Amino acid sequence: MKRRMFIGTGFALAALALAPAAARAQGGAYPSQSIRMIVPFAAGGGVDAYARLLAQQIRDKRQVEIVVENRAGSNGTVGGLGVSRAEPNGYTILFSASTHVMAKQVMQNPPYDPLTAFTPIARVGEAPMLLVMNPKRPQKNISEIVADAKSDPSKWDFAVAALGSMGHLATIGFGHLGGLNLTIVPYRGTAPGLTDVAGGHVQLMIDPIIALLPMAQNGNVKPLAITTAKRSRLAPDIPTAAEAGMPGLEFSSWYGVWGPLGMPKDVVAWLNAAMNEAVRDLAASGRLDTLGIEPVTETPEAFSAFVAKDVKRNAELLEIAKFKPM
Repeated sequence: MKRRMFIGTGFALAALALAPAAARAQGGAYPSQSIRMIVPFAAGGGVDAYARLLAQQIRDKRQVEIVVENRAGSNGTVGGLGVSRAEPNGYTILFSASTHVMAKQVMQNPPYDPLTAFTPIARVGEAPMLLVMNPKRPQKNISEIVADAKSDPSKWDFAVAALGSMGHLATIGFGHLGGLNLTIVPYRGTAPGLTDVAGGHVQLMIDPIIALLPMAQNGNVKPLAITTAKRSRLAPDIPTAAEAGMPGLEFSSWYGVWGPLGMPKDVVAWLNAAMNEAVRDLAASGRLDTLGIEPVTETPEAFSAFVAKDVKRNAELLEIAKFKPM
């Protein structure tokens, strides 16, 4: 009996000794399966396009499958909520833009606090915004739009891809600088809003150049201005907002990756390194220039600090505009 008890105890002690090693081995194997990258907007928009480009680059470089999944709705919070509730093991992550961090400022009852319910992983790029107009409108620049809108505001509506997006903030900035109070119509992503601008259901839209330029080049919408201090290398013929009649209209969109709260540091580090590597490779190949994106590579800590500063500035802008959460 004593011998059997000793042998049993020995096996138990051996199992306990091996357990930490097994756990370390399992943790060191990350990623051992495909990763779901949730995009909280409809397919075909700027956020979706860049997410798929990064996912493909990581697949090619690291042989890790990243499956992009679109979950549009509720100003991007449907997809965000799904990620916040996922296991914090690194196999479900969120790819979004500045919209994500503005949920508390633009929604009456946001389903989460974006600054405390997620793990910041990486900021991966920024892009100038483009102002476009329905092509049947005769105005040629911002000055002419402002003059016409002041005489009859009811003829001018703005489409926005999502409340709290950089396009939305730029739209508020447009109204503030122009002394206008135009109707803002929110959509579930860039593509449906842009389609309505092309069809004349709404007249104006500001969103990342990555999403709007193809339809502008095809003549489906009329490009009017870039919302940065310098013209874009992607479209050097399009004037800046200052050149088009509205100095001070300077906004850039940015893109980031988050995970559920409580992710292990080594998993965050792997994802951050993979994202930064993919951004550098895409920039070196010129593929980011094609999309009009400026590369950004930074640590999770730097990303977190950037977000806090960005939210503060944008919240102040919303307050100036007397914006009420919807």
